Amino acid sequence: MKDLNLLIIGAIAFLIASCHIKREEVNILKQSDFPAPPVAEVIPDTFINFGQQRIDNYYWVKDKNNPKVVEYLKAENAYTDSVMASTKTLQQTIFDEMVGRIKEDDESYPSFKDGYYYYSRTEKGKQYRSYCRRKGSMEAPEEIIFDVNRMAEGKPAFIFRGYSISPDNSKAAYFYNETGSYAEFTMKIKDLASGENVGFSMDGVASAAWANDNKTLFYSLIDQTLRSNKIYRRMLDAPSGELVYEETDARFGTYVYGSKTKQYIFINSSSSTTSEERYLAADKPTDPFKVFLPRVQDVEYSVYPHKDKFFVRYKDKEYLNGMIYEMPLAGYEDRATWKVFMPHDKNVRIEGIDVLKDYVSLELRKNGLTEIQVRPVSGEGKPQTIAFPEPVYSAWLSGNPEYDAVTFRYSYTSLNRPTTLYEYNIETGETGKLKEQEVPSGFNPDDYTVERLWATAPDGVQVPMAIVYKNGLKKDGSNPALIYSYGSYGSSSDVYFSTSVYSLIDRGFVYAIAQIRGGSDLGEQWYEDGKLLHKKNTFTDFIACSEKLIQDGYTSPGKLAAMGGSAGGLLVGAVTNMRPDLYQTIVAQVPFIDVINTMLDDTLPLTTGEYEEWGNPNEEEYYNYILSYSPYDNITAQDYPNILVTGGINDSQVLFHEPTKYVAKLRSFKTDDNILLLHMNMDSGHGGATGRYDGIKDTAFEFAFILNRVGIHK
Repeated sequence: MKDLNLLIIGAIAFLIASCHIKREEVNILKQSDFPAPPVAEVIPDTFINFGQQRIDNYYWVKDKNNPKVVEYLKAENAYTDSVMASTKTLQQTIFDEMVGRIKEDDESYPSFKDGYYYYSRTEKGKQYRSYCRRKGSMEAPEEIIFDVNRMAEGKPAFIFRGYSISPDNSKAAYFYNETGSYAEFTMKIKDLASGENVGFSMDGVASAAWANDNKTLFYSLIDQTLRSNKIYRRMLDAPSGELVYEETDARFGTYVYGSKTKQYIFINSSSSTTSEERYLAADKPTDPFKVFLPRVQDVEYSVYPHKDKFFVRYKDKEYLNGMIYEMPLAGYEDRATWKVFMPHDKNVRIEGIDVLKDYVSLELRKNGLTEIQVRPVSGEGKPQTIAFPEPVYSAWLSGNPEYDAVTFRYSYTSLNRPTTLYEYNIETGETGKLKEQEVPSGFNPDDYTVERLWATAPDGVQVPMAIVYKNGLKKDGSNPALIYSYGSYGSSSDVYFSTSVYSLIDRGFVYAIAQIRGGSDLGEQWYEDGKLLHKKNTFTDFIACSEKLIQDGYTSPGKLAAMGGSAGGLLVGAVTNMRPDLYQTIVAQVPFIDVINTMLDDTLPLTTGEYEEWGNPNEEEYYNYILSYSPYDNITAQDYPNILVTGGINDSQVLFHEPTKYVAKLRSFKTDDNILLLHMNMDSGHGGATGRYDGIKDTAFEFAFILNRVGIHK
């Protein structure tokens, strides 16, 4: 049957080519022009909550070990392959363009720490990075610490999460997995002189920190729900670890890390609204941990040690954007000893802090844009501010691992400006460019226009949106467009230079990033106004931005595509139910789309920790509200846009059954003849393909779908 399907698709493609069908007519190719899609078996499960009955016909697809589930996934992938067969040439063209815009043989700018220059590099044709160092200078012999290409040989998926060097530079604790999951990692310890693994290895490690004796490691382990909940202390040659802390509140995760000053080991416990820190002296790893400040509900704090004091970023309901205190190393428990280093400002969110011996550098967000500021540790004198000229951009601190440094690094990018790394000398006020992202195939920023627009949400709130398009664009509604956003967890939808998206822009697309509520783009209140019982603001903001693009003539509903991933997949799933008429195409990447079922199942990864983001559906008010927008539960008999849904069989963040169920239910309800596809990665997880070239292929596939739906085939 599969071969017959491919023959049918090939015949259709041949007829299209031979008849020279016009671009507008190509768009009439609909679902009915292809073989029938798979139909998932209906096995009803009934759920009753608060007197309300829900029937889920596809609850059974949760078990990836069920042969019927695997058979259905394979059928969906085969159908997707057959429908997309005619785009193979376009996919390859886009892939070649994207590869042409990246420097395949590239090297990160080295960073100096504890006597070594550390850097990583990519090589042409290789999927993964190599991590290297040189002692004393960049002219010294190269030492390859990790060749990830060798580590990943023969494995369909491989994630190298990073490494931590021991204080004496002799060993590295490193983290990897072969599943593509972003929550489950194995930790091993490598002797850097011999290249051999030493000590112990451990599965399920979420974080680790070295004590100053170079032989004691602290590490955190995940539980069955993938929550990091226990901290252990272990000598390299010990037969087992010693439990030093267990986080019993299911809303909290716990992690361990070392301070830049090398004075302390910290244990952080945090939920999405509350945090608590414990610490001990890194020279005394057998001592008990001490609570820094006891946890208080809805109070978050982070500790940044200086050798003479503590800097603490503090946030509560009154000071949502955060403020910074300085506290003495001893006696800080008495609040009378606290001194305000930076006061709260309702218009400025504190996003990042880096403490050096004489200076504190700050990453701030004001009116949706980043500002970098430097203040003396003493708090005296006027702050130095690094200003940026463009109306829409992103900038972030890259810090300096050396405590005694008088320089720090920051990165800058915009929609039409490649990402550039700079170094700022605090004492001289001079900025030097260290490395600019290269586009080997050529790129001229002046060929493109970047704008910042403001859309009006239904409640009158002004929502910012950044757009980029090729010069000469006519605002007559005829242009295709892609709008993207995320809008959850306080994660801002920052603008950045994407080499891949220019495969759309150069074909006439307008590309838009909507900075909607649920992110922190306009400060912490922006996040608060897009979560819990205000979550629908996220969706209506996105719809308002989409309508703005249409009203101002940038595009039209028949030309507009929307894309979002994970919680951004929830976003596009919700707006597709609410306003399917606004969009021609939807790409939902690993979408969190079966919200009510997932949030009711506390055995699943992330569920209990998410109650402070979405609400606890075991409470009737939250149950009703979540149910009112959960995309899976609000599918109705109506026309839907063309939709591509992606998933990963080993996804630990959004389990594979969510996108699978969504597609199955959509097929049974939708009344249109538009294309609906499921593209399930059968080897990897939340991030899709793990190799860089395979990742580019995934993007080329998604873009080919978007282009095909508006009749662009070259």
